[in-house]
Amino acid sequence: PTGYMENSISYSAIEDVQLLSWENAPKYCLQLTIPGGTVLLQAANSYLRDQWFHSLQWKKKIYKYKKVLSNPSRWEVVLKEIRTLVDMALTSPLQDDSIHQAPLEIVSKLLSENNSLTTQDHESIIVAIAPLLENNHPPPDLCEFFCKHCRERPRSMVVIEVFTPVVQRILKHNMDFGKCPRLRLFTQEYILALNELNAGMEVVKKFIHSMHGPTGQCPHPRVLPNLVAVCLAAIYSCYEEFINSRDNSPSLKEIRNGCQQQCDRKPNLPLRLLHTSPDLVSQEATLTESRLKPVIITSNEIHVEVERNNTANQKMTANVGNDSEPNLIDCLMVSPTCSTMSIELSAQADRILGCYVEILKMLSDYDDWRPALASLLQPIPFPKEALAHEKFTKELKYVIQRFAEDPRQEVHSCLLSVRAGKDGWFQLYSPGGVACDDDGELFASMVHILMGSCYKTKKFLLSLAENKLGPCMLLALRGNQTMVEILCLMLEYNIIDNNDTQLQIISTLESTDVGKRMYEQLCDRQRELKELQRKGGPTRLTLPSKSTDADLARLLSSGSFGNLENLSLAFTNVTSACAEHLIKLPSLKQLNLWSTQFGDAGLRLLSEHLTMLQVLNLCETPVTDAGLLALSSMKSLCSLNMNSTKLSADTYEDLKAKLPNLKEVDVRYTEAW
Repeated sequence: PTGYMENSISYSAIEDVQLLSWENAPKYCLQLTIPGGTVLLQAANSYLRDQWFHSLQWKKKIYKYKKVLSNPSRWEVVLKEIRTLVDMALTSPLQDDSIHQAPLEIVSKLLSENNSLTTQDHESIIVAIAPLLENNHPPPDLCEFFCKHCRERPRSMVVIEVFTPVVQRILKHNMDFGKCPRLRLFTQEYILALNELNAGMEVVKKFIHSMHGPTGQCPHPRVLPNLVAVCLAAIYSCYEEFINSRDNSPSLKEIRNGCQQQCDRKPNLPLRLLHTSPDLVSQEATLTESRLKPVIITSNEIHVEVERNNTANQKMTANVGNDSEPNLIDCLMVSPTCSTMSIELSAQADRILGCYVEILKMLSDYDDWRPALASLLQPIPFPKEALAHEKFTKELKYVIQRFAEDPRQEVHSCLLSVRAGKDGWFQLYSPGGVACDDDGELFASMVHILMGSCYKTKKFLLSLAENKLGPCMLLALRGNQTMVEILCLMLEYNIIDNNDTQLQIISTLESTDVGKRMYEQLCDRQRELKELQRKGGPTRLTLPSKSTDADLARLLSSGSFGNLENLSLAFTNVTSACAEHLIKLPSLKQLNLWSTQFGDAGLRLLSEHLTMLQVLNLCETPVTDAGLLALSSMKSLCSLNMNSTKLSADTYEDLKAKLPNLKEVDVRYTEAW
């Protein structure tokens, strides 16, 4: 018969598959031998016929191996069949992911259904399927089997010789651990197994180095985010019992308000960090006697000791009635009225924590990885229980120091919070923050690097004045030069409105030699500023070409420029440094910076102080999107020349939307043109 088959043929019923190769045979045909006869299948061309032939052979053999390996009798026979199956997959001419995945899934099912295998059987099977794992991720059940082997035999040579290339492939090619969490767990267990070897962290360090590569730039963009994901998951697991106990603990709002309705909660709290004593309110009148009453909560994993004090309790009860959700520092420091907090993890959790925090330290040592690492850690992806653990924050401090020491703006800017109202590393490691343990040394270095870049702005100084004025004054009192500069800038930019606070800052500055010297310089500048801003002088001023920042400073210090409205610095050699002089001109409305070296840092400073500027010429200056975006706060701008700058189309659209008075714009020879 010819035409379409009326009844299907099962793969198990096919006894043989052959290509018709004799003379005068039907063209492009396959012959299937089945019980009771044969069937001819005709393809359109030889390529399609060969695909059918190899596919049918593959399916027929796969069904055979599934049947053989589903009821194993002798394990030496099973091992031989697995090796044959792997060879068949490796030698198949078919190009498809399932060709290698199908044998792995068969072996995975075999292992999951047979728990009585010896360790030697485990290792023999792993070695047998190793060639398939070179170019394929292991399926979930196989990952679980690998995890078990890493936990039970961490010193086995199979871990080093077979698992290493598998984990390297996972880290290089995995796109989303959320879709395959067992791959992440296997990677986590593999790294812990490396840590169990005699050399310990040295082996882990060599592995991390092998993932980065010998050059200065890592060629694999997925390695770092995958390693960070593994570290975060491992660290989270150390505090999982804490996190799971949150259902039995007071809500953040109740903690902040000091409300404790213990009777409404489940009895026998297994573990909690933010624990408030039930009789805290009743003891308020006699709190002098029990000022340092410890509350101890124990479990088989963690021991927490909390000391109470009256001052923190007053801070807590003062916030009653505030419906806003507390931030991280409120929860960990003020709200639970904790003066000291110590956490003891189990030995296993402590080893896991130590290993993965050490990996984060290693990652922060690579210059090319540091920007991406800082960006990944900027939202503070760790649970609050970890941030309350002194050992964790003390070890992680090395990573934060590396960010603070990095001169690149994209790195040290990640110390600040990712958005307004959310705490960042800058807040956590500053005096009064939950992680601070060094009397503000790290805080001072963070402020120094931030102030040294484009963050010498009113906005940053305002945040310091509002939240960190006390620590700044304390460190200035101890002679810290950065903090002395901060206090002087607060006075110079009129950040502090309160007269008493201003006098206190002046007293702090005059208490040290460096502070006294800088305050005297400030007073001299203020006298010059008053003279500069006196009414009088020219309304228009043009500096000669090739003038420098020093020339501009010398000119502006020579008389009164309170009436100066139009200043041209075109074709001079001024840089962003001259912005500190320009912001002192109260009447300035037109500024020409054509063909100067004025950059982003100066542009940010102008945007905060010269809000009345109407005309700005930045033609042929090295400004970029990072600085041009700051112009969105200059609502009075009517004319803006960005010809021949590094302006992008997106930034141009953003500026047009945020500057309602902008009428004349020149964007020729830019991406937005």
